Amino acid sequence: MAKMNSETRNNIRAKRRKRLLRSILIFFKRLLLLALVGAVCWASWQELRRGAAVYREYQTQYENFRERRDAQRVPLDERFEAYMNILVLGVDKGGDFGGSHADTMLLVSLDNATGKVRIISIPRGTVLTAADGVTWERLGEKYSEVGVAGMIDAVRNLLGVSVHYYAVVDTKALGEFIDALGGIDVYVEMRMDYDDPELGLSIHIPQGFQRMNGDTAQKYLRFRSGELGDVGRVQRQHRFLKAFYEQLLNVETVGKLPALMKILQEQVDTSVEVWDSTHLAEVLQGLSKDAPETVMLPGQPYAGDEGIWMPNREQIKEKIKTLFPKADENAEQGK
Repeated sequence: MAKMNSETRNNIRAKRRKRLLRSILIFFKRLLLLALVGAVCWASWQELRRGAAVYREYQTQYENFRERRDAQRVPLDERFEAYMNILVLGVDKGGDFGGSHADTMLLVSLDNATGKVRIISIPRGTVLTAADGVTWERLGEKYSEVGVAGMIDAVRNLLGVSVHYYAVVDTKALGEFIDALGGIDVYVEMRMDYDDPELGLSIHIPQGFQRMNGDTAQKYLRFRSGELGDVGRVQRQHRFLKAFYEQLLNVETVGKLPALMKILQEQVDTSVEVWDSTHLAEVLQGLSKDAPETVMLPGQPYAGDEGIWMPNREQIKEKIKTLFPKADENAEQGK
């Protein structure tokens, strides 16, 4: 009897130990499950927070874009909806009347269907009649007074076309952009020697083909001597722009897009919304492989002053018809 009681007690103890071990095992399984669920919930929460932060960033960028667009809003002509026209202003400091002025003015037009690019160069000395109806104003020097919106309005009235976007580029950003591209090959038509101690400008570029870095390219574009004056300067701009375009479409440029995007985002004031390298790559892929068509604003230099360019309104009107044939087609269709 005593032996049976002893065995019973041992069996009871063994069952209790098993139940205890099973309870402990269940407890730890539940604890592990709770930990896994907690980890998943925490990771999901963190991902949600990151997603919300990204969404807020893009929402902020979009709101900033809307504010810029509304601030720079100008009347658009529906006839030019087949094109994307961008006013590019190369801004330099210290014009003849102080402050920043537009040293280079280009209307860059992209045919949305074909990707072909047309560029109209407007000499910085192009004169417009002032508000008093008598005084002349040099367009390049109006920038410090009227800002981007005023320049868009002036160019729109001068050319009779819609300006959809703008980009303001200073010499520093241009130089860094060219360096990021790896340089540009340009033929220099004459030896360039020019020194201006007041501006701290010293230009010495030999004749012939040159692999230009950002510093040399700036000097090439700023060179002001030569028999042709501003006409020669615009011709150099056109050579440079074609070389720049060719380098931009080079397959090697793809790997440089992040660096180019960084410069665009941080140093170029623009209403063109290219937020990432993927978007920029798509834009480049859509461009025509043909070199851009470049023209100078029709007109002539003022007698006795090569720095003043007198626009010819009738010739401008005819040139615009040639450059934008789809605008006339839309006009005939009643747009």
